[in-house]
Amino acid sequence: MKLNITKEAIDWFKKEMEATNGDYIRFYARYGGSSPFHEAFSLGMNREEPIDIGEETVVDGIHFYIEKDDLWFFNEHDLHVKVDATLDELAYEYIKG
Repeated sequence: MKLNITKEAIDWFKKEMEATNGDYIRFYARYGGSSPFHEAFSLGMNREEPIDIGEETVVDGIHFYIEKDDLWFFNEHDLHVKVDATLDELAYEYIKG
């Protein structure tokens, strides 16, 4: 699996979360909602130091990652993080790797 963050999403993180060089942003499976793969689970995101990184990408010094314990959620798909320009919020796309 791979983690891809668009330039627009990087700008969103810098503006909305005040993310800067050295910060860690975690994507994780959370209970509640739904996803393309799992009923009652959805994708969560927050600023948090890692424990055991399963996948990571670093853009502009910002570390975006998924813990090993959450890799099951992605069902062998890559996560593409972009921005829905109409809503000015993050949008997620899962693409078979």
